[in-house]
Amino acid sequence: MGAFARLYNLEEIIARPYNALTAETREERRMDDTEQPTLRALFRRRDLGLGLISAEEDLPAGALDRPLRWVHSSDLADPTPFLAEDLALLTTGTQFDAGTDVDVYVGRLADRGVLGLGFGTDVHRAGIPEELILECARRGIPLFEVPYRTPFIAVARAHSEAIAAQAYARRSWALDTQRALALAALRPRGLDATVAELGRRLGVWVGMYDAAGALQLSHPRSAVSAGRLTELGERATEILTRGLEAGQSLTIDDETFTLFTVGRGGHLRGVIALAVDALDAEARTVVTSVIAMAGLALEQSDQLARSKRRLNSQLLSSLLDDDPSLARKVLGGMPSAPVVVAIAADAPTGPFADWWDRRRAEHGTASFLAESPEGVVLCVSMADDALLDEVAARFGIRVGASGSESYDAFSRAHAQALAALRQQSGTGVFHFADAAGSSILSALATDEARLVAESRLAPLRDHDARSGGDLERSLRTWLEHDAKADPAAAALGVHRHTLRSRITQAGALLGSDLSSFPARAELWALLQTARD
Repeated sequence: MGAFARLYNLEEIIARPYNALTAETREERRMDDTEQPTLRALFRRRDLGLGLISAEEDLPAGALDRPLRWVHSSDLADPTPFLAEDLALLTTGTQFDAGTDVDVYVGRLADRGVLGLGFGTDVHRAGIPEELILECARRGIPLFEVPYRTPFIAVARAHSEAIAAQAYARRSWALDTQRALALAALRPRGLDATVAELGRRLGVWVGMYDAAGALQLSHPRSAVSAGRLTELGERATEILTRGLEAGQSLTIDDETFTLFTVGRGGHLRGVIALAVDALDAEARTVVTSVIAMAGLALEQSDQLARSKRRLNSQLLSSLLDDDPSLARKVLGGMPSAPVVVAIAADAPTGPFADWWDRRRAEHGTASFLAESPEGVVLCVSMADDALLDEVAARFGIRVGASGSESYDAFSRAHAQALAALRQQSGTGVFHFADAAGSSILSALATDEARLVAESRLAPLRDHDARSGGDLERSLRTWLEHDAKADPAAAALGVHRHTLRSRITQAGALLGSDLSSFPARAELWALLQTARD
């Protein structure tokens, strides 16, 4: 049989129809339906009878298991201009009879990225040239024999069938996965169940970060270390801050993660992270559907949360009338009395409310949250007031907290929380009990009061600044010694007549008769309230 017939052997293909295969071969095909199209998969096809000539242990690691793009046949001395990477080349070796140098030939195939070379025997010679075996071994190209009974086109067809089988299997997997994800979305915690199902179907870790970069969902929980989760959260925050939408890759300690944003444009709602380097088309389609479902679920959740916050803001008005009956009727329950009312300033309402609801659910306790012009109003049972310290630390905000009160004194508790908040200069929780334990002057030291005090003391301070005098300190020391000149002068280290002269001069500058108690009391309040 000539070379052309050897290459294409159409008569044999026609005489040997596809469904005339033995039962054993049909079973073999069924078992290999989902196998990757590789050289090893072709070698397993007993109907082809391919034989590996190279010693597998001498080949590069995974040489037989790399995805094979196609199988091509050619007897050209240089077929590389017509080849793509990652394919297997079949030849009968006629080019070597025409004087083609084996070293040059194999070198060209290696440089082109050919994954394997099949040699058809018994067409021009009984075996494979020894120099070809040696050169393929040196270059790390798997060399295999194609027996005379197997036409090259059968090898190419077997590989195309493997590609088609894999594509069909992946499409079937994608459809089945889509159905499983749709069912998961209908469960009580649909988004959690959907993310967990995605992780199971892909066989990788999947996590979801919220708009603030905090990890909300993780499956499996212990699959990724805390350090990597933190670094992923930082990257998620950066992506959301920059408004990126495309998938981003991140490698941490030799483990690669792919990150996808949830939402669009200026309404990014979170990031889904997968511990995977790359996804094929079917897997990416599945992930895209999960992102769409997550975006829809979060949008619905946001709408529900906004409606709930509006409702709670209206219920707050009835609570401030010291009547909890409407709130109990609408919400079905309130924190058990006695309660602590708190006001959080500068809290990011959405993330703050989401975190609060999750922590409340974890503790299994009732709570109330509502927005107000002063800040976010919280109401918890006295036994759960530790949550206030946790939320202040989590968001780095100021929180003013009341003492424990009953619901018929809710308005008083609210006023206490507001008073405590006004005295809280840094982050954390400031309790009204701490404010009540201080002087009445500190409670009255509002920004407006400080402005008034500084304005009243301005003539005195201007005089001291111009002349280098010490009138303000003299007045403070005199008042601290009950307006008695002798002990005050001794404390200042001056003569009592000098002190009396300073008091008279200060009274004139302030336009106040400091011989009366009301004037001295007002002056003490000014000195305590004004900033130094």
